Amino acid sequence: MAYCRQEGKDRIIFVTKEDHETPSNAELVADDPNDPYEEHGLILPNGDINWNCPCLGGMASGPCGEQFKAAFSCFHYSTEDVKGSDCIDQFRAMQECMQKYPDLYPQEEEDRLEETAVSEAATTKEEEGSS
Repeated sequence: MAYCRQEGKDRIIFVTKEDHETPSNAELVADDPNDPYEEHGLILPNGDINWNCPCLGGMASGPCGEQFKAAFSCFHYSTEDVKGSDCIDQFRAMQECMQKYPDLYPQEEEDRLEETAVSEAATTKEEEGSS
């Protein structure tokens, strides 16, 4: 026979082997895709960005959240042939902000390689603009 114990906000339920041998009679409710409070992924059904998605790891709400949102929005809505190629300024602003908070945004080798790629793309864009 199962029993329950309350510890602070948590309710701990202990079950026996016999409890697990009987089939569950729980009824699952189908998710409502139109429920505005339902958890969604990164992109909401209407195409907007879900800034509350845990997949963003808090980037949208950190000290560089506004710069992150600007860069990510630009990339998401970009219609350029090379998606996001029109977002270099926004990504550069985000990168500059992140460099001010090295404890929150540690740079790893991949980030350094990405920085190089962004810098090269910016240089190419500037060269094209000046010709």
